[in-house]
Amino acid sequence: MSLNDRAANHSASGRPTLGRREFLYGLGQGVGSVALSSMLLQDQYLSAAGPADPLQVKTPHRTPRAKSVIFLFMYGGPSQMDTFDPKPVLQRYHGKPVTRIYGGGGNGDNREERLYVGTPFRFKQHGQCGQPVSELFPNLATCVDDMAFLRSMHVDSAIHPMASFQMNLGTLLPGSPSMGSWVLYGLGTENRDLPGFVVLADRGLWSGAVNYSNGFLPAQTQGTLLNPSGGGIADLQPPEGVTRRSQQASIDLLNDLNRPYLSSDPQNTDLVARMRNYELAFRMQSAVPEAMDLGRETSAVRDLYGLDHKVTQPMGERCLMARRLVERGVRFVQVYSHGWDSHDRIEQHHRRRAQETDRPIAGLIKDLKQRGLLDDTLIVWCGEFGRTPDNHKGFFATYPGRDHNKEGMIAWFAGGGIRPGTTVGSTDEFGLRAAENSCHLHDMHATILHMLGLNDMDLTYYHGGRFKRLTDLGGEVIQELVA
Repeated sequence: MSLNDRAANHSASGRPTLGRREFLYGLGQGVGSVALSSMLLQDQYLSAAGPADPLQVKTPHRTPRAKSVIFLFMYGGPSQMDTFDPKPVLQRYHGKPVTRIYGGGGNGDNREERLYVGTPFRFKQHGQCGQPVSELFPNLATCVDDMAFLRSMHVDSAIHPMASFQMNLGTLLPGSPSMGSWVLYGLGTENRDLPGFVVLADRGLWSGAVNYSNGFLPAQTQGTLLNPSGGGIADLQPPEGVTRRSQQASIDLLNDLNRPYLSSDPQNTDLVARMRNYELAFRMQSAVPEAMDLGRETSAVRDLYGLDHKVTQPMGERCLMARRLVERGVRFVQVYSHGWDSHDRIEQHHRRRAQETDRPIAGLIKDLKQRGLLDDTLIVWCGEFGRTPDNHKGFFATYPGRDHNKEGMIAWFAGGGIRPGTTVGSTDEFGLRAAENSCHLHDMHATILHMLGLNDMDLTYYHGGRFKRLTDLGGEVIQELVA
C-alpha cells in the first residue's frame, strides 16, 4: 500500500481503525511498505512518528543559484514574432497565401485558406547584447543585458486549458502537483507566517485552482491565491469581537481533538495539513496585511512600478507584491497577466497588454537588482504556447491576428543564476517551429529546478505505484542559459 494513500472508505469518515480490506491489503504489501518507508525515512520525507513536515527547510541536491522564483505567466499566449523574435522574411510574405500544411494550433484549420501576417510592430536592437525588442516594450528594452531569451521552446498542446496545465503542472491533464508545489515540497519555506507558494491573478483562471494545486503532494504545498487590490485572502480576518486569545484557544482545542486520530493514522497528511493550515491562517492575520501594505513603499518605488497610473496599476501592484513576498522568504510567486489570446486585432490587443505589463515588469527587474535580490530570485516570463505566423483569410481581411501554436514559442529569464544577455535557439524563418536548439517545456522546468539546486530526476514523490516528478520522464537542463 502506498504510504501516501489511505483506504477511501475510512479516510472519508476519519475512522482511526483499519478496515478488514485495508488490513489484508497491508499484509500483502508489508515487505514493500517496509522497504519504501526505509527509503523515505532516509530521504527525510517521512519521520518515525509520522509524515515529516513538508514545509521544513530542506537541503537541496546541489548548490542553488536562486532561492525563489517569480513566474510571470502571460495567459493566452503572446506572439513570439511580435515581441522578442523578429522575422523579416515574414514581413515580405505579408498577405500571401500559406503554401505548406502544418499542425500549428488547436484553432487553426489547415483546410481553410490562410494568409501570412507580418508584424505591425517595429523592432530595434538594445543593450550591449544587441537583443532585438519590439516597440511594445520600451522599458524592458532597457533591461535586456540582465535577461536571457529562449526562442526555441515547444509544448504538446495548443488548447488553452491543456497547455496551461502542462506549463503549470508538467502534464496535459489536471490532478498533478503544480510547479510551485514541487518547489515548495523540494525546498520547504523560510517564512512560517506566510504561504510558501503564492498566486497573484487579476481574474479567474481557465480551469481554476488546479493550475496551482498540490495534486498528490502534501496538502500544505497548495498555492494560495492573493488579491493585492482586494484585501489579500477572503475571510482571513476574524469576525468583530473575536480576540486573538480566543482564536488561539479554539485552535488548541481543535488540535487536542485531532491528535488521537492522527496518532492512529500517522500518514493522514490531509489531517496534518488542516491542523497546520489553521495555525498558518492565524499567523497570516498579521503577516499578510503587513506584506501587502504597498503604502509603505516610497514614491520612487511606486513610480517605478507604475502604481499611480490607471493602465499599469493592477500589474504594478502584483509585481511589487511579488517582490515584497520573495523579500520575506516566500519560495514561489506566480503572477498572471490575462488577455494575450489575439486571434484578431493583434495590434490593438498586444499593444494594450504590453502597456499594462512593460513598465511593472521592468520595474520589478530593476527594483530587485537595486536591492541585491536579483541574484537570488529567478524571474521567468512566458505564456502557455506561441502563435502562428498566419491567420484565416476572413480575419486577415478585417483585423489580422494569430492562432495558437504549440510548435514554437518564446520565454525569457532574469536573475537567479541565468547567463545575462544571452539568446538561446531560434524558430524557423517564419517563426512557426522551434528549429535551432529545440527545447521541450520539460527542459525549461528542469532548468528552473536546477537553478534552485534541485535535480528534476531526484525530486520525486511516490504515488499510484511509481515515483513521479514534475518533468515526467525527465528534462534536460538548458546549459546555455546557466551562468
